[in-house]
Amino acid sequence: MIKTLHIKNFKSLRDVRLELNSLNIFIGTNASGKSNIFDALRVLQGIGNGFTVAEVFDGKPRSATSEVWDGIRGGSSQAAFKSNPNENGSLEATFKEISSEKVSFEVETQNNANAPREFYKIGINTSTLRVTDEQFNFGGEVYNSINDTSSAASPVISVRYQHGKAGKQPHIICSPERPVLTQLAQGQREEWEKRHVQAAAHFARSLANMQCMDPTPSMLRKYSQAQSVTRMGERGENFAALIQTICNDPASKAAYISWLKQLRPSEVDDVGILKGAIGETMFSLKENGRDFPAPVLSDGTLRFAAITAAFFQSDMPELLTIEEIENGIHASRLRLLIELLRSRTNSGKTQVIATTHSPTVLAWLQEQEYKHTFFCKRDEKTGESKILPLTEIPNFNEIVKKQSIGDLFAEGWMEDAL
Repeated sequence: MIKTLHIKNFKSLRDVRLELNSLNIFIGTNASGKSNIFDALRVLQGIGNGFTVAEVFDGKPRSATSEVWDGIRGGSSQAAFKSNPNENGSLEATFKEISSEKVSFEVETQNNANAPREFYKIGINTSTLRVTDEQFNFGGEVYNSINDTSSAASPVISVRYQHGKAGKQPHIICSPERPVLTQLAQGQREEWEKRHVQAAAHFARSLANMQCMDPTPSMLRKYSQAQSVTRMGERGENFAALIQTICNDPASKAAYISWLKQLRPSEVDDVGILKGAIGETMFSLKENGRDFPAPVLSDGTLRFAAITAAFFQSDMPELLTIEEIENGIHASRLRLLIELLRSRTNSGKTQVIATTHSPTVLAWLQEQEYKHTFFCKRDEKTGESKILPLTEIPNFNEIVKKQSIGDLFAEGWMEDAL
């Protein structure tokens, strides 16, 4: 699980540090910076997948060994923070020093309370698409860059490698086109200790093991070509095949149906699949003894069914992100959605980062969840996003005792407070 995430000079995130929990919700107006958090996570996911820096930011076509990778929104040309011009057309003086093309990401993870924390930092020049500096700690430092190549397209990056033996620690020359973590995880140098290769490979898999759920009704209504899968696609690809897998486990099926029954009380009898002419599978609900295939179900029902199914995947991601969780779901059922997220993250196996524009969603949060509910606001002058936990907004803890959190959000109090 990601414990801390520190992002510098990336898009509108000039300098944002987040302390995360198992369930994290980001709120704010459009263009306030919420989606940029997801883009930062996608950079880390691309690093974990072993891509080059250029591929992480600008995408990678399908190959014999990998699917298409779309890169981040806007690609490398739009990745670095640039301050908005002031009234005189010049850059704000406060931000001149960070108007370079270098971005950096720091992430600290911990799988459980007894495991050592892993720390990773990487700096990238988005103009040259080279690693400028990098560090990896796993129960102690493994490697740390000894030169910063951000000023030029250096052909190499040199790192000080802590092999754990007596004597001078070796300096290892690595390619700056690919994160050192990837080179270590693949054991590309004979100097790397096996235990460090294994630790780097485990950490890389952890970064890569994210699922950005954005199920679309049009995709959920389609037949699945696969018969059974352990994880569906991020847009809802193979949704019906996942339902088939869930139905093969009586306990999972019963738990899944219990959530759907709360969404559509006194209606849902069963859930299953219908078969096409050549054996394709399609999602179906049985209500009052009748089968209702996916094409006749509402967008909201399908989206809730897909998001719920994501929490019953046998191949669960370590991090699940969901944008605008309230989309298509009636306000009276949003409490159910929050209860779903809360109950399924309590085990600590999967971390959730979600965004919402809904005051109703906030109204169903518990007080202890305010610390990991983040308000995002973008400064119109500088273009910088400020992101704070609700509990760190001035006077929030006192005001929320007198007025509902949903009303504070809907009336713009949080924006004014910042």
